[in-house]
Amino acid sequence: MNISKLTLNEITIPLKAPFQTHSGKLSDRSVIIISIEDTNGIIGYGEVTAFSIPFYTSETIHTAWHILKDICIPSLNFEKMTHPSEFSKDISFIKGNQMAKAGVEGALWDLYAKQLNLSLSKMIGGVQKNVKAGAVLSLTSHLSTDVAQLQESGYERFKLKVEKGKEEETISYVRDRYPDLPLMIDANGMYNAEDIPRLKRLEQYDLEMIEQPFRTGDFYLHQQLQQEVTTPICLDESIQSYQDAVQAIAMDCCRSINIKISRVGGLTEAIRIHDYCKEHQIPVWCGGMVETGVSKAHNVALASLSNFTIPGDLSHSTRYLEEDIIQPYIKVKQGRIEVPKEAGIGYEVNRAAVARLTNRQWNFYVN
Repeated sequence: MNISKLTLNEITIPLKAPFQTHSGKLSDRSVIIISIEDTNGIIGYGEVTAFSIPFYTSETIHTAWHILKDICIPSLNFEKMTHPSEFSKDISFIKGNQMAKAGVEGALWDLYAKQLNLSLSKMIGGVQKNVKAGAVLSLTSHLSTDVAQLQESGYERFKLKVEKGKEEETISYVRDRYPDLPLMIDANGMYNAEDIPRLKRLEQYDLEMIEQPFRTGDFYLHQQLQQEVTTPICLDESIQSYQDAVQAIAMDCCRSINIKISRVGGLTEAIRIHDYCKEHQIPVWCGGMVETGVSKAHNVALASLSNFTIPGDLSHSTRYLEEDIIQPYIKVKQGRIEVPKEAGIGYEVNRAAVARLTNRQWNFYVN
């Protein structure tokens, strides 16, 4: 791949409004933008979407910076690298740290697609020309106003972040005003075995699904709940690898899976999970991380694969952020996001904006 340079930029972008779940609250968003340049000056971009504190997974932006700068990147043999899929094998000695790994691999995929003058979607076998947009409403959202505005833009699926003890109040508020709205809830693993009766009461609201009701490793509880309710259960945090998906499907824990490139360690693993789910007739959708357009563009490419049949957490560039770092901005038209035909992720990175928003930078030169 003729790689000559790799750069890490930690940037921070203010949010339009606070984004809150039961486990954490964001008022701004810090991510690591990874750029990998070849000897011809072609640059591929990836993004590390770990949060500043470990409320989603054990990773943070600070642990990711350390892993990348001090362990992962110096250990790679860039001179011999010929394909992005080789990356996961080269760093297999690093356990966990999926989001750090995903950022590097994403930049490699973008670079490789640009070198071959192919869109990332086409490179990975995408077939959908546009993908369905879905909205996430946090605990601090103005529900009625936000739903009305997003409906006008054609969003087809609405996900509510809920708080234990107030979930029925929140769902009822939306369902009473929008009886036919495609609605789901995301629990981010806050329930336990004693809450199964509470979750069974939610059957009356005709939810599209309940996402991640129990903790990451509670496959048996998810299995038990899915056997007792008709509402589909979806797994998010529980699926951190291909093997997790195999186990979940074998145990009949869920009816769909949320695939996040960052959570599973990169695009290569995400594609493997997609293919396995398709083989076993488990529909998938693409989750979001309140990220910049770099990560969103990778998500759009992934969501163009054939088994992404459920609208994902795919939204326009400034749904949450005050500004984005790509040009043009990602737009939602009639509830769809067009899959770019241009090479790589299909968007230009605004390098001036990245420089202005940068908190710290690190460069690594290959020989």
